[in-house]
Amino acid sequence: MLRYTLLRLLGAIPTLLLVIVLAFLMVHAAPGGPFDAEHVLPPEIAKNIEAAYHLDEPLGQQLFRYISGLLKGDLGPSYVYRGYTVAERMAGTIPVSLQLGALAIGLAVVVGVSAGIFAALRHGSLLDRIVMSIAMTGISIPVFVVGPVLMLLFAVKLGWLPAGWSGSAGAAKYVLPVITLALPQIAYMARLTRASMIDVLSRDFIRTAKAQGLGTKAIIRVHALRPAMLPVLSYMGPAIAAILTGSVVVEEVFGIPGLGTEFVRAALNRDYTLVLGIVIFYAALIIAFNLVVDILYGALDPRVRQR
Repeated sequence: MLRYTLLRLLGAIPTLLLVIVLAFLMVHAAPGGPFDAEHVLPPEIAKNIEAAYHLDEPLGQQLFRYISGLLKGDLGPSYVYRGYTVAERMAGTIPVSLQLGALAIGLAVVVGVSAGIFAALRHGSLLDRIVMSIAMTGISIPVFVVGPVLMLLFAVKLGWLPAGWSGSAGAAKYVLPVITLALPQIAYMARLTRASMIDVLSRDFIRTAKAQGLGTKAIIRVHALRPAMLPVLSYMGPAIAAILTGSVVVEEVFGIPGLGTEFVRAALNRDYTLVLGIVIFYAALIIAFNLVVDILYGALDPRVRQR
């Protein structure tokens, strides 16, 4: 198991390095610069500013300098928010986004897996078709449509929940954003769980358990649930990536002061280092979660470690 974990970890390092290089090149290839929005500067002052931020150096040298700083834990200064480093700008927003994402993935796992098992046990019935129809609807509608619709219904029309983050206290402000983020993943996990559970329940060892007189709950809990969860577990990596990237839209819709909102503002302001810092953080987080999923998958299925 240790060798399997080390191989997965070594494979993640070049992936992260490739993301850093591509993100750096794409950001610097975008038209405009971080100081273009200001009033026209005299050429001497513009050159001094570029020299202070090393923007007058060749692109390869800038990339080498940036990666050297990353290895020391330095994400660089913000070009727009003077006096702040990228790490300081991100520090206040990361907890909000992580909390939102954790609640959304937790809700998706609990509701999606439960709905999938419920549909699998009633395979071919009307309830099964209803659950899968709802799941297909959840997959088809994007979060930037779900968010405003939920806001209009539960905040504006019914007045049950706050429409935005600002001015709202307590747990109620989390409800609509978390549901908006979780709904597509609930649908995917419900379909995956249903298909996997139907397949597992048709196998010989389940028939043997039934012949021994075990009840349905015991069969699912002891024999069927673990192998049926393998496809769901393998999907957790893409699901977490979808929730993290989807939070950019959701945070904008609900006015949440998270990392997604910070990313949008940094992109509009052409704040190169802040955009890069957020992209690298998201990439590292997604790679880390995929690594954890791979390790858990290997722990549940020894055949994966052997391959």
